[in-house]
Amino acid sequence: MIQPLLHKLSNFADLSDEEKAALNNAAQESISFEKGEDIIVEGEKPDHIHLIEEGWACRYKLLERGDQHTMAFLLPGDMCDIHITILDEMDHSIRALTPVKLTRISAQEMNSIFENFPRLTRALFWSTLVDEAILREWLVSAGSRIADARLAHVFCELLLRSRAAGLTRDNSFELPLTQEALGEAMGLTNVHINRVVQQMRKDGLLEFEKKRLIICDWEKMKAFSGFKPNYLHYQHQNIEP
Repeated sequence: MIQPLLHKLSNFADLSDEEKAALNNAAQESISFEKGEDIIVEGEKPDHIHLIEEGWACRYKLLERGDQHTMAFLLPGDMCDIHITILDEMDHSIRALTPVKLTRISAQEMNSIFENFPRLTRALFWSTLVDEAILREWLVSAGSRIADARLAHVFCELLLRSRAAGLTRDNSFELPLTQEALGEAMGLTNVHINRVVQQMRKDGLLEFEKKRLIICDWEKMKAFSGFKPNYLHYQHQNIEP
């Protein structure tokens, strides 16, 4: 149920069986959402923390004129809202990009983990700090990287994040996103996304196999996008291909 999360946390700390059991015992309630459904809406005060088991979701802001902007992709093993144990309400919304299965952990159970398992607590907050580092890198991409490099950069990131959660096969990972979803995150039109992807395929950088993205030449892809994985802060393992 929580294996992708445990796999991800192992990049920061070697958790004991007791720590793993505490997290697993807290994560016993599952709930499902259809593609396009809101999991949490801005202004809500959730009483549970949501951990993605299966599927992809996104963080987004809804603007006054109805436009939406995606601020992060959430993969299996990602916690949507661990900060609700401290903050009063959600300042953004979370939507399912595919059919999503979530595990719910009550705020009370999470606070019990915080009080009794300090190393596990550090690992969980490490994951939130990585989320913040990813957001900073996305801001750099939006302000300073050309469209081609911006998209290639997020593909590199998603490969390593998927590897960290134990979700990859060789140099490939599941990418169940539409061009529209990518465009909302990258600030690009569907037409531009399609043009950039087709050019990267011609250049031998990537390929698609159904809904899996294969990075054909990792070093060339890194050089093309200016990707440096240090902001992901994977400390215990080298997860690069």
